[in-house]
Parts: sequence; structure tokens; C-alpha cells
Amino acid sequence: MAVLRLLFNIAWFLLGGLVMGLAWWLAGLLCFISIIGIPFGRACFVIGEMTFWPFGQEHVSREQLYGREDIGTGPLGFIGNVIWFVLFGIWLAIGHIAHALGCFITIIGIPFGIQHLKLALLSLTPIGKTVVTLH
Repeated sequence: MAVLRLLFNIAWFLLGGLVMGLAWWLAGLLCFISIIGIPFGRACFVIGEMTFWPFGQEHVSREQLYGREDIGTGPLGFIGNVIWFVLFGIWLAIGHIAHALGCFITIIGIPFGIQHLKLALLSLTPIGKTVVTLH
């Protein structure tokens, strides 16, 4: 299973993961311009890393994972997600959806398209989420 996951990740990286991962990192760099944006930028780098190698990783709500609410999963997290959506989220989601449509053209690309759609959903509201490794 690990070999198959590695092969999928390599193919993903070459066929769209690199471009979208760099887009996440660019968004992260733009977030670091302001002090308020630093937590957003940190999240961009974590999600960008997941975007480079998504197979074997999943995003989950921190509240669900840890069983308690934190600053990113409460009302401030909601406000942060609204700001994120307007500034960066919609553009990253459009990029992931465009890549997904390109992947869905071929039968072999369907797993890659599904990953792009998962990342498109994550790009809309990433505040309060974390990335976990699947075993």
C-alpha cells in the first residue's frame, strides 16, 4: 500500500500538485506581510505541503480531533474563514476545481480530480482545520 501511495503522490506532484502547492505557499507569503495574517500564512504552508503530497493525508477539524474548541474553531475562526474566503480561498478553490476538471477528462486522472475537489473544499474554510497522516 505504501508503494502505491508513493506512486500516486509522485504522479500527483508532476501533474498539478506542484503548481497548486506553490499557489498555497504564495498565499502564505502574502499573509506574512501583516502581523494579523501570520496564523493564516502558517496554515497555508501546512496545507501547501499537503497539496504537494496529498495521498495518505487528510484534513480534519481540530475541534473534532481534540474534542475541544479553540480560537480557530469558534466564532473568531468563523470570522477568519470569511476573511480568508474573500482574499484567497475563492481563488485557490478555482485553481483546484480547474485542475480537477482537467483530471476528470481521463479515467486515470479521477483519483487526482477527487483530491483536487477535497483541497478545493479545504481552501474555502481552512481555519480550524489540521492535517493528519493516515496509516
